[in-house]
Amino acid sequence: MTGVLPIAAAAQKMGMAGLVVPAGNVREAAVVEGLSVYGLQSIWEVADFLNDPDKYEAVAIDARQELQGDRTMGLDLKDVKGQTHARRALEIAATGGHNCIFVGPPGSGKTMLARRLPGILPPLTFDEALDVTQIHSVAGLLREKGQLVNDRPFRSPHHSASGPSLVGGGSYPKPGEISLAHRGVLFLDELTEFKRDVLEFLRQPLEDGYVTISRTRQSVSFPAQFTLVASTNPCPCGYFGDPIQPCTCSARHREQYWAKLSGPLMDRIDLQVAVNRLKPEEITQQPTGEESLPVRERVQAGRDRATTRFQGETIRCNAQMQSQQLRQWCQLDDTSRNLLEGAIRKLGLSARATDRILKVARTIADLAGDAALKPAHVAEAIQYRTIDRMQ
Repeated sequence: MTGVLPIAAAAQKMGMAGLVVPAGNVREAAVVEGLSVYGLQSIWEVADFLNDPDKYEAVAIDARQELQGDRTMGLDLKDVKGQTHARRALEIAATGGHNCIFVGPPGSGKTMLARRLPGILPPLTFDEALDVTQIHSVAGLLREKGQLVNDRPFRSPHHSASGPSLVGGGSYPKPGEISLAHRGVLFLDELTEFKRDVLEFLRQPLEDGYVTISRTRQSVSFPAQFTLVASTNPCPCGYFGDPIQPCTCSARHREQYWAKLSGPLMDRIDLQVAVNRLKPEEITQQPTGEESLPVRERVQAGRDRATTRFQGETIRCNAQMQSQQLRQWCQLDDTSRNLLEGAIRKLGLSARATDRILKVARTIADLAGDAALKPAHVAEAIQYRTIDRMQ
């Protein structure tokens, strides 16, 4: 039986003291704290339990202790050669929960970088693990009943994926890839190869953090708070701006290529990062990049500052800030304001894109341990608008 965990969680929120479930699902339901869970084999046992409940013992699981078990640390950043600018962007994305796209020629390491993001993210809290496990329970993806998912999800659908496979669906709606990536990472490799109408499905969950699936008989909402990481070539041939291989695309072909990605969608991607091909001497050297562990410690410190700042509010990281938080926590001095206004005029930035720059600047300040935004923070945030500068 699938979906037992969210049923148990709902029962606990409704104030129920106990729950009877099939014996095979008892450990899954027992993950919920404050709920007595009984696993029974048949309807006859259920009848016997109702007549004499003292004969049966509730199953108890220390889910918090199990969450402290071995955590898969993911791929290590030390394997990445060079790419200092892209590694920095990855650290900012992890700290602030910012969406990110890597733009560069084939073989520049875009996918390699993206797949190392989970390894520098902070571990799941108990509440986050419970959220993730409930979604995987509904989808029937739990490998072990009674054990919380203790790794942040990393979902990487193929570019041929349909809209329903991304957002979820079916006669009895099940979560799609964007909900399975809740509290984790959704990686879209070769973003421009996805159908435009499929990508447009991402706009609402990227903004609201949930997706609603409506059917004739019911309407279901699934959480979808994920970090989007995407990669793409800069043009159809892949070599626009490459210092080694000349680009063979016309200006019109490049324009048509980028037209596959709508402006509103790109506005929701905070970090647009150019990834250049490695130099020959960088390719032949041994990996000497910083390991994931110290990066993850800096990420955790930056997130802790945000957690303290947003105490008592519903948001968890800088990427989730709304207008009220931006006014309170992203105040600019005259120099910073002039920098930002110049970028708006030169790049033709929308109001949403400008807000994204402020959110990234706030994260850069958190990594530096600064309470106030400084011109250097804003200037660095502006540099992560690669696609805006290309167009």
